[in-house]
Amino acid sequence: MNKKEIPYKIYLEEKEMPSKWYNVRADMKTKPAPLLNPATLQPMTAKELGTVFCDELVRQELDDVNPYIDIPQEILDFYKMYRPSPLVRAYCLEKKLQTPAKIYYKFEGNNTSGSHKLNSAIAQAYYAKKQGLKGVTTETGAGQWGTALSMACSYFDLDCKVFMVKVSYEQKPFRREVMRTYGASVTPSPSTTTQVGQRILAEHPGTTGSLGCAISEAVEAAASDDGYRYVLGSVLNQVLLHQSVIGLEAKAALDKYGIIPDMIIGCAGGGSNLGGLISPFMGEKIRGERDYHFVAVEPASCPSFTRGRFAYDFCDTGRVCPLAKMYTLGSGFIPSSNHAGGLRYHGMSSTLSQLYDDGLMEARSVEQTAVFEAAEQFARVEGILPAPESAHAIRVAIDEALKCKETGEEKTILFGLTGTGYFDMVAYEKYNNGEMTDYIPTDAELEKGFAGLPKVEK
Repeated sequence: MNKKEIPYKIYLEEKEMPSKWYNVRADMKTKPAPLLNPATLQPMTAKELGTVFCDELVRQELDDVNPYIDIPQEILDFYKMYRPSPLVRAYCLEKKLQTPAKIYYKFEGNNTSGSHKLNSAIAQAYYAKKQGLKGVTTETGAGQWGTALSMACSYFDLDCKVFMVKVSYEQKPFRREVMRTYGASVTPSPSTTTQVGQRILAEHPGTTGSLGCAISEAVEAAASDDGYRYVLGSVLNQVLLHQSVIGLEAKAALDKYGIIPDMIIGCAGGGSNLGGLISPFMGEKIRGERDYHFVAVEPASCPSFTRGRFAYDFCDTGRVCPLAKMYTLGSGFIPSSNHAGGLRYHGMSSTLSQLYDDGLMEARSVEQTAVFEAAEQFARVEGILPAPESAHAIRVAIDEALKCKETGEEKTILFGLTGTGYFDMVAYEKYNNGEMTDYIPTDAELEKGFAGLPKVEK
């Protein structure tokens, strides 16, 4: 097959699967600012981080020197159950849109967890097991991360305690039950089982919760139980590192047929999917080898990139975690109980925040009814029901393809299809019933969150 004969789905052979993770921070000219100790406001040391995270994950978190890190064989063996994942040409969507654009998507939903989250979950569970821990605690928003981590912990016989954002706990009972099927305990957050949960409930009676709340509870639970550590499914440098397998595979598949994307689009909540997808392409851009147009897509209801501030902030609502310099809406910001799925975090990855602040990528916010319109349009022609998170990227990919229709430009567009939406049917039901509404926070509401930003000398 020559390079012009491009198949509908491009699969890599097992031997072509990445054996190393790519660390984009090693190539960044401006490194992400360090995490700060909330008590001293000094950079966190490895010893301090080791009381919260697994030792090897701490080393990965702090490493901004080594561009490639070997993937342990046990993790590679697990990856082979569902990787390499396919790179798909959206021929049917192109035809429906009557666009000259070429649209590709990297599909990460071909595993039981239904999303890309398993790529990091298995790595973090592996390092916890290797360290001899009893178990781990975590938070989850829409439930993809909690589902993935419960699977990974089951594989390594680790206990798994999940604090699930209350609104998702109530809207997505089946994802909750998948976690329990794999042996995890699942608690709606904020809860009365932790001190920080009790405090948040007292301050915000009737709150539907947020990822920031759930993180606080998970960290407290880990700190109060010997033999446990906290693990996180997004935001952190270590997570973006593990997720780089997405971009590495996508790039290898494109290179196999001589395809060069003009635009790379990913949904953005905390940054795990977006960072994983763009990392190797971004490395090329930073090194001056090739130029790409990167677009981060976030919900208008939680617009940390497009309306947030680049500042040091607490990573959690309870203010027990380290401070990170990131684009943030303030740790006290609690988004509306809409259906943006897991894209409800108040801040953004420090790595992605620095890249954005350096002008290396664009960010756009989209409203949820437009997102679900795109999701249904995609599902009807491409045969996959996308997760609400993924549909944010689909929305912008469709918009860009329609622009090409107007101008006649033949752009090549790549976006990340992070997972499937089969556990998100409450959201689809509301959209189909005409009950879904758009919510955009006012400037005054955002100012309340900004008012709580900690005073840190730059």
